[in-house]
Amino acid sequence: MKRKNNFTGIIVLVVLVAIAGGFGFVYLSPQFEQNKPEIKFEEKEYWNLKDSLKISIDDNSGIKHYKVIYKDDNNERVLEDKILDELKNSIDLEIKPPKLDMFFKGENVSIILEATDRSKWNFFEGNSIRKEYRIKIDKKIPVANVIGNSFAIRHGGSALVIVEVHDENLKDAYISFNDEERFDLIPFYKENFYIALIAWPVTIEEFKRVNLIAIDKANNKTITKVPLYIRALKVKNDNIKLSEKFVKDISVNVLQKSGLDVPSTVEEIFVKENRILRKMNTDVLKEITRKFMNKDKIDSFSIKPFKRLEGSKTVAGYADRRHYYFNDEKIDQAWHLGMDWASIKNASIKATNSGKVIFNDYLGIYGNTIVIDHKLGLQSLYAHTSKSHVMAGEEVRANTKIANTGSTGAVFGDHLHFGVLVQGIEVNPLEWMDKDWIKTRITDVIIDAKKVINSK
Repeated sequence: MKRKNNFTGIIVLVVLVAIAGGFGFVYLSPQFEQNKPEIKFEEKEYWNLKDSLKISIDDNSGIKHYKVIYKDDNNERVLEDKILDELKNSIDLEIKPPKLDMFFKGENVSIILEATDRSKWNFFEGNSIRKEYRIKIDKKIPVANVIGNSFAIRHGGSALVIVEVHDENLKDAYISFNDEERFDLIPFYKENFYIALIAWPVTIEEFKRVNLIAIDKANNKTITKVPLYIRALKVKNDNIKLSEKFVKDISVNVLQKSGLDVPSTVEEIFVKENRILRKMNTDVLKEITRKFMNKDKIDSFSIKPFKRLEGSKTVAGYADRRHYYFNDEKIDQAWHLGMDWASIKNASIKATNSGKVIFNDYLGIYGNTIVIDHKLGLQSLYAHTSKSHVMAGEEVRANTKIANTGSTGAVFGDHLHFGVLVQGIEVNPLEWMDKDWIKTRITDVIIDAKKVINSK
């Protein structure tokens, strides 16, 4: 009897071990993995029913089936339903929007995503997941109208644009030049109206198109052309012979003060300073001015014509095309983007217009530089200074002494490089030194636009 009981116990133990082993195999085997597929969906708060939905599904055991369903309050439609014949651990889907009939009228809809993997878990049915995402349908494009603008724009010059933009789900609105440069809009006068100075950068030869672009949260986009006549720019070409002494004394110093390595040859040193560092410096100007320019609502705008440095002579103009030679070989070229005025050494520099100092620091080829913001995205720049009398963040009044001329940066001698910037892009200062130009291109446009707005 005892022997029989021992045998029965062994049988029970073997069965239990077998069952445990079976369960262990099921739990530990990759074929019976229990992880549900992972669904990644580019979640949208709004959908325009034009753009495709981007979905990715991942699973270690492979994806067996997926389904995408569009559903409103009363109806639903399957957008895609597929069983995969071949093993895929990851798939990326672009689901096209449905062509809906009259019965689908909901503005608040659901996108339902279902996926099943190839695991043998769940009685060989696999692991399944179902996710539902709520989306608001918005098919209406933003309103984007041009209310007024300057008659024309010159290569290297400025223009003013006043627009009307509104959409209950507006995400972004701006002015685009050739799809290459963006100019932010500033609130103007009344709700839904905006104003912006724009520039035709002298570095962009061809004028293609200036657009007002408005985009809502559903990615509906309105593109409205800004009607502008264009004017050519008279370019003055200068051939400049470089000496080894200038490059080693000036260019090397500018590179070192800017934290850049100095190449071994004279040609490489100058090109690095004139091309690479120049690009870095102009990028800083654009970044700083667009970050710190005043974007408060504007009802009107008044600016005095900028004045030349007192008692000075113009030694270089805007858009001079400089060609640099070393040992009679051309090694580089660059645009000169301001006015160079020379007077006595350490001459006093005064601000023509009031504004806020948004930059006061060493800036590579520009040397010690001050930038003053005058609102409306307009800034004035004072470079190569020897001494500063203002600080960043300080409000300055017209006719305030802000600095003294000097020879800091990449220069041959003491002078002031004066520049005018539109949202960080240097434009032709001569326009902003001309009283009639300011009146006809800026002030009158604002007055006329307000009349149009008031008549709405």
